[in-house]
Amino acid sequence: MEERQERKGFGRMKKQLLAWLWPVLWMVLIFTLSHQPAGVSGGISSEIVRQVFEAIVRFVPVEFETLHTLFRKSAHFFAYLVLGLLFVRALLKNGMAFGRALLWAFALSALYAASDEFHQLFIPGRSGEIRDVLIDSAGAATGLLCYWLFAKNKWQHEKKAETSW
Repeated sequence: MEERQERKGFGRMKKQLLAWLWPVLWMVLIFTLSHQPAGVSGGISSEIVRQVFEAIVRFVPVEFETLHTLFRKSAHFFAYLVLGLLFVRALLKNGMAFGRALLWAFALSALYAASDEFHQLFIPGRSGEIRDVLIDSAGAATGLLCYWLFAKNKWQHEKKAETSW
């Protein structure tokens, strides 16, 4: 009986640790992209934007640089939207209360955004921008707000289903 409980406890601990795998991998991806010198990073995003630009320039009067900036800032926003969601999932899997998990997920995302911008100060041609920390944090907040809204909606439907039999 004790052995079974130990295995069950180990299984739960394993799941709790595995829940952190996804945010850690996502942070490694962000770090790897941030560690690229400006020329490499700009070249990759420029090529992607150039293809989009050529497809839409006939229909939408937009400057290439404007589209490039929008693309890069949207990538920041999206990366941290995902990071916030991965953090809240890991925190919830580790037994944290819902509201507290949302707050911690936001704080961890914002701190990682700030550390990422600090890291970029040491990369050739890159700079750390407060504006990017704000964009990153807004992405995390948006993801967490969406998560909260979906969870709230789910709870309301479950509550309604319980009371309407």
